[in-house]
Amino acid sequence: MAMPQNSTRQNGFCFAQPLDFSCPSPHPSEAGRPLGAVSGRDGHSTLLSNGIASSGAPSPSDSCAEPLCAASPAQEETPFEEGIKYVSAEGEELACGWGAFTPGCLQLCNTSKGVLFFLCVASFLQGMTVNGFINTVITSIERRFDLRSYQSGLIASSYDIAACVCLTFVSYFGGNGHKPRWLGWGVLVMGLGSLLFALPHFTTGQYEARSAAEVGVCGGNQSLPCSQAASSLSGYRFVFMLGQFLHGMGATPLYTLGVTYLDENVKTNYSPVYIAVFYTAAILGPAAGYLVGGMFLNIYTEIGREIDIAPENTLWVGAWWIGFLGAGAASLLISIPILGYPQRLPGSQRYIVMRVSEAHQLKDGSHKKASDPDFGKTVKDLPRSVLLLLKNPTFIFLCLAGATEATLIAGMSTFGPKFLESQFSLSASEAATFFGYLVVPAGGGGTFLGGFLVNKFKLRCSGIIKLCLLCTVSSLLAIFIFFIHCPNMPMAGVTQMYDGSALPGGHLNLTAACNAQCGCLQDTYSPVCGTDDIMYYSPCHAGCKSVSVDLRSGKKVYLECSCVDKALLPASGEAEAGKCTSSCAKKPLLLCFIFVVIFFTFLSSIPALTATLRCVSDRQRSFALGIQWIVVRTLGGIPGPIAFGSMIDKSCLLWQDQCGEQGSCYVYQNSAMSRYTLVAGLVYKVLGTTFFIVACLLYKPPPPESAPGSLDGSKNGTSDLQEHKPSLPAEEDI
Repeated sequence: MAMPQNSTRQNGFCFAQPLDFSCPSPHPSEAGRPLGAVSGRDGHSTLLSNGIASSGAPSPSDSCAEPLCAASPAQEETPFEEGIKYVSAEGEELACGWGAFTPGCLQLCNTSKGVLFFLCVASFLQGMTVNGFINTVITSIERRFDLRSYQSGLIASSYDIAACVCLTFVSYFGGNGHKPRWLGWGVLVMGLGSLLFALPHFTTGQYEARSAAEVGVCGGNQSLPCSQAASSLSGYRFVFMLGQFLHGMGATPLYTLGVTYLDENVKTNYSPVYIAVFYTAAILGPAAGYLVGGMFLNIYTEIGREIDIAPENTLWVGAWWIGFLGAGAASLLISIPILGYPQRLPGSQRYIVMRVSEAHQLKDGSHKKASDPDFGKTVKDLPRSVLLLLKNPTFIFLCLAGATEATLIAGMSTFGPKFLESQFSLSASEAATFFGYLVVPAGGGGTFLGGFLVNKFKLRCSGIIKLCLLCTVSSLLAIFIFFIHCPNMPMAGVTQMYDGSALPGGHLNLTAACNAQCGCLQDTYSPVCGTDDIMYYSPCHAGCKSVSVDLRSGKKVYLECSCVDKALLPASGEAEAGKCTSSCAKKPLLLCFIFVVIFFTFLSSIPALTATLRCVSDRQRSFALGIQWIVVRTLGGIPGPIAFGSMIDKSCLLWQDQCGEQGSCYVYQNSAMSRYTLVAGLVYKVLGTTFFIVACLLYKPPPPESAPGSLDGSKNGTSDLQEHKPSLPAEEDI
């Protein structure tokens, strides 16, 4: 295609002045080549040499919308005409607004930073709801609606199932369509899912908990027959599953189209930083969900109703629904500004023109098909798009490496609090809060730093993959910390006999002479810590006869406990509600290395995502992210918690008995839990390391001369890890 000629008109605009790429050229006359031209007074644009439309007038709203070229001295003093609209070659307005309503004040947000802000809020709400609130309140929902563990597992999996169903459709058609509209409607659907998730609280009757203070003491056990305990409330699981399904549908555009929309509208070397900020918000969301959700669980579910049971009681149900109402309303509000953004931001065409292709080169040259402007606009191109990606070995192995990392992340987010709870003898709420404090600096800091490093050192695709490999190896070495563990707190009848001797053959025996007359049942697990620093299954199993409340701590204190050893403290024989406090000396070391594992796992996330965007053709980026998310969820996100859960369940010492059926695990053996966690971590980290090595070895970058404006790295002796691109006029995007 012949290069368009420069043109000038009477209105004083600057039209496609030559750009100096500072590229060495054997002929001085070729030092500055014009990229294209734009038309004049009508405000429409002509095509650049690569077929991309460039606008005719700059937008005053942001630095990314500055003129593509500098005006000549003769033109410099000529003022721009007022009232010129910034439109594309197809007549599409690039103003921010809804239909014809595009007030000038909204154009202040029509920038890459404005888009980043609203997308960050959306990803924060998604992470807080799906990965924060749901993980925090799932136990309360099970208790309130009489759900089994496998039923709550189906609720959690509905999100990933919906995402897998929608990813191909959304990423393929949304990637070639109006991305902000897909994003806005997605966030709106996500908000409706949150509101639907909270609906069962308002459509069921009040929660009635047995509030007799004496329940649980010796001779005071009460248990409903299984036939009476069953209820029809378990049918509400389908409402929760539908809510999660809407969450999955709504979040699908966010992490495919949202990422590519950011990538298309900023400079290439700033793209990792923008994406890192976006993903950091998504990681801070679950941490906030753990903290805020834990606070709501300390409020009784029937707000304003007086109740004499404490949050530590196993019958307590917290206000699990408040968070979903707030997140749903916020999602509906944030979808409105996202729907108002144009298909591309003003001034973004310059970055498309200046982008250097780093797509993997296929031997048969079929990758060039994706450069066709008409490619990917119809369903007929879908099989060819899939085939092009499947023929890209770098993309395939990056997807597999992402799946292994996603398995670990899904396993850590699901069972991380449970691991801390067991190792350090914490309550469920304490463990969730503790894990939230751990994830914020490690996960959020690692995610942001990963994008910053790619931008700071201007890494090219091969260098980015090597950075991912370095991070994976570092976390692989740190995972050996799981060789050590904290010892279990002694528990009568579970880890030892009531007299302190070892259990014969490892069999549980919760009955002893001291509690034989109490008629204790195992229906309600309510651990207490005796003054002899031994835990008991319940106050009844400790032989306690009465109960009082400690005015200083507010905790229940059980008195006259016949099983608590009085030899050490003759005046006592008491037990306090809750687990015994662990004094594990290895706690700081374990926490330090768990932090390192989380940090390096998240440190590779943004570089791996950036490498995925770089190794495929520009027109396939959204679709490639969609396919990658399908692989990651199918091989990592969905089976990850199942794999980790089944391995951790092998270390269970004490199972819940639900009317003759095995329920959840009450007590784990810490040494076995650490050992199984180590095995699972090593397997997936070794696989991830292998996949990154293969991706790096098989990556075939395009030759330097094939990319417009690219430089020869060997000329100036710079590393092959660095990205060489033509320089733009000095400007600040971040």
